[in-house]
Amino acid sequence: MGVNLVEVIMPRMDPEMREGRIVEWLKGEGDPVSEGEIIARVEAEKVVFELEAPKSGVIKKLLANVGDVVPVGKAVAIIE
Repeated sequence: MGVNLVEVIMPRMDPEMREGRIVEWLKGEGDPVSEGEIIARVEAEKVVFELEAPKSGVIKKLLANVGDVVPVGKAVAIIE
């Protein structure tokens, strides 16, 4: 990653979680975000949780689409 790029990673919400499905993006490419702002809703096996921006900036690229199942630890977006 470049100096000013931050990956948004699929988090592990419980010890058993292996992947999450993107239910909804609340922000799109080119949208400004603040650190801690909710940018997506993700479904795990038993719960839907909110994914927060790890850093303030602008969403440069969404790496997963609504409906995509993403392994824990994989990037789902890039913030510049």
